[in-house]
Amino acid sequence: MGIIRIGGRGTSRRIVEKEEQSNWTGPAFKKYSEEKKEAAKDQYISMGRGTAKIKFGDVSSSSSTTSSKGMWVSSGRGTGRRKLD
Repeated sequence: MGIIRIGGRGTSRRIVEKEEQSNWTGPAFKKYSEEKKEAAKDQYISMGRGTAKIKFGDVSSSSSTTSSKGMWVSSGRGTGRRKLD
């Protein structure tokens, strides 16, 4: 654990102890978001320009992301491109 300084917009500053691992990315964040979804599964969310509503628990979870292998990406100011391996 380490000590870090945090504050908002330079108006305040406080010192806190940092957790072992950050939980805003990776498997820790996935676990956190699944717990939040489970807690809010009976609440409604609006869809389709606000014309329809469904329960949050009915939204399917994505299992993985698609591969970017073989896709082209632009570089510079859009003048160059390269293929992803």
